[in-house]
Amino acid sequence: MIIWISDFFANLPGQRLMTYITFRALMAVLTSFAIGILLGRRVIRAIYQLNFRDRARDFGDMSPRNKDGTPTMGGLIIFFSLLISVLLWGSWKKPNNFFLGTIIFTAFWFTALGFFDDYLKNIRGSSDLGMNRGLKLFLQALFGLILSLLLLASDASPFTPEIAGKLFVPFLKNPLLDLGIFYYPFIILVIIAIANSINFADGLDGLATVPAGLLLAVYAVFAYIVGNSRAAKYLWFPFINGSGELVVVLAALIGALAAFLWFNAYPAEIFMGDTGSLLIGGVTATSAVLLKHELLFLIAGGVFVIEFLSVFIQDYIGIKLLKRRIFYRAPIHHTYQFLGIAEPKIVIRFWILAVIFTLVSLISIKLR
Repeated sequence: MIIWISDFFANLPGQRLMTYITFRALMAVLTSFAIGILLGRRVIRAIYQLNFRDRARDFGDMSPRNKDGTPTMGGLIIFFSLLISVLLWGSWKKPNNFFLGTIIFTAFWFTALGFFDDYLKNIRGSSDLGMNRGLKLFLQALFGLILSLLLLASDASPFTPEIAGKLFVPFLKNPLLDLGIFYYPFIILVIIAIANSINFADGLDGLATVPAGLLLAVYAVFAYIVGNSRAAKYLWFPFINGSGELVVVLAALIGALAAFLWFNAYPAEIFMGDTGSLLIGGVTATSAVLLKHELLFLIAGGVFVIEFLSVFIQDYIGIKLLKRRIFYRAPIHHTYQFLGIAEPKIVIRFWILAVIFTLVSLISIKLR
């Protein structure tokens, strides 16, 4: 919106700044942060009055009951901050509008999915009685199918035929292989895996927020490179016209997360719930697919991969196959709670791991 206004008043001082993605990205961070701070207290009060509050699971020895009654659905703060900032600072000119439109659609889809899940948990009085797991996975898979059709079977796709089905791997200059028709189920798998891995990490105050912000920052750097023809050519990345606009989107989401952390830091005044974790996961997964760097998540999202694997190992290998627990609790951060480590210490250690994974991801830009 602002870039349209600046185009209309073409002779205004500083108008050229609107042409720089970096400037608009910085403004998007500040805008979404300011909106989140302004909305935060009001959203918390409204959610509390509507009695949408957390119902803590009983883990016995870990005594989580001090979190009972904390307002949830805090993802609404993130959603509105992101939406307003992107509408203000995004450039809706072609081909940018494909990327912005796709991300806005993603944000609405996953926020609605998470909100409905949180709503069911609240009215049923238990964190285990939300949306049916099968239905939730089906709706995520349906989104993945729609996205894959847009990218692989649509004239609007930003991918050229040379890269459409190619699988790019960190630390390798050339694509590993051409997945062809198998790229459809691959996209669906990526959407489900990333969305749910971030959901699993949302269990302690502030745990998911900082690693998610660092992950988004990594993808913002890659979006800048992939969307810039000179940088992409120099660094041997596939150039995807218009994808640079994702820098603005991801920057806006980082600002929204910073504002949410203001209220979610220990002891949390509000939880993001599935409303927030699925929103973050959905936008991250979609961005990864749009940039053709899906496997980068295995490094940049290392904290979330660890959380996801701990749940998978516990549920499917331990309990279902071996009929015993592998960990004391899953996701893995609850094991550390069970061992008596203080919650803030667990969170900060996960943040440190996230920083390390971020640095390794950035190294992969040149070490290829």
